[in-house]
Amino acid sequence: MAVPSRTVPARPRRRTQRERSEATSGDLLDAARELFARDGYAATSLEAVCERAGVSKGGLYHHFRNKEDLFRVVCAAEQKRLAAAVSAAYRATPDDSWLAVYEGCRAFLEASMDPAVQRITLLDAPGALDGSVLREIRSGCQDLMKAAVERAVSECRIARRPVEPLATLLYGGICEAAMAIARSPRQEELRRETLGELRSFLAALAVEAAALAR
Repeated sequence: MAVPSRTVPARPRRRTQRERSEATSGDLLDAARELFARDGYAATSLEAVCERAGVSKGGLYHHFRNKEDLFRVVCAAEQKRLAAAVSAAYRATPDDSWLAVYEGCRAFLEASMDPAVQRITLLDAPGALDGSVLREIRSGCQDLMKAAVERAVSECRIARRPVEPLATLLYGGICEAAMAIARSPRQEELRRETLGELRSFLAALAVEAAALAR
């Protein structure tokens, strides 16, 4: 009688150097985001980040030059998440390009209500990062606004006008509104008031204001 052969379990594949490096970087970024969100930029030390991530100080410096560089990458990731939320809300309103602008702004303000987003992108980033660096990080959302205004003009949802100045005013205004909400003791109420004023403002610019005026 034949003896059945035993199945030898496959050895787990060893991670490549690149995979190990990416995992270490991810652990550091996760730890840094948690601490930056909880304690703020000024109060977070690199030692605390290393301890939370289980990474040596040398390992951290292999990936990031200093605390500002680490914070820059964390902040950029938050901005990408904001841009994704804005883009999803905009695409969910395909039949009215100007109403879609409102929905994108609404999504931006709602995502910015997250205390971690507020602390990292609104309260600490302006003081921790150089202005040119912060503008570059925020350029993704600003580009979305410019493209949205350009589409609304091309579809005659608003009167033909210079796109870039209007997009800059809208994006700058929504960022300042988000910052004001983050600093307010009545955040939810101020968010609702801000959205009401934004709806009225966009309706005033619309060629056909019925959808926004509802």
